[in-house]
Amino acid sequence: MLNLVLFGPPGAGKGTQAEFLGKNFNLVHISTGDLLRTEIAAKTHLGIEAKKNIDKGELVPDSVVVDMIKGKLNAHPTANGFIFDGFPRTVAQAEALDLILEQNGMEISGMLCLQVEKQELINRLLNRGLTSGRSDDRDQSIIENRISVYERKTAPLIEFYKSKGKYIPVEGMGTVEEIADKLVQSVKAL
Repeated sequence: MLNLVLFGPPGAGKGTQAEFLGKNFNLVHISTGDLLRTEIAAKTHLGIEAKKNIDKGELVPDSVVVDMIKGKLNAHPTANGFIFDGFPRTVAQAEALDLILEQNGMEISGMLCLQVEKQELINRLLNRGLTSGRSDDRDQSIIENRISVYERKTAPLIEFYKSKGKYIPVEGMGTVEEIADKLVQSVKAL
């Protein structure tokens, strides 16, 4: 079973590439962003609470995200594997994911880390904000805060996965197709 974490800062292209990898390797794509946006659109209690954090460029609390992921895994008991997009975002979430997977006889195969320059991230997000309808993609100060939160709270996951021998850096600059090819080669090397 192939279980991948697709990792990188906001604007690195995780969603686009996760969809591609999911189709290419027949994996269930689990996007915490999509799960949260669905809850926000439905105006559920979870969605309202999540929106407060997202609108400030902050992370949604671990317990909320972990419960959503557990539900999604349980909904696909016969999957060939999973690609996690936007999760885990903290070491605590990574430890929780390892525990959930272990309870189901699985483990993370590798963490693919997209590496993109900061100004390119800002440009990508501002461009996405023109068409996405996402308020957090329209304001450069919120975008810069999201990148700062990533650097402080999320980037430590690199060391977590390095210590397990599962960290795979991937150059995230270039066309969508060039990046996809680099990711496919990295997955095949697993």
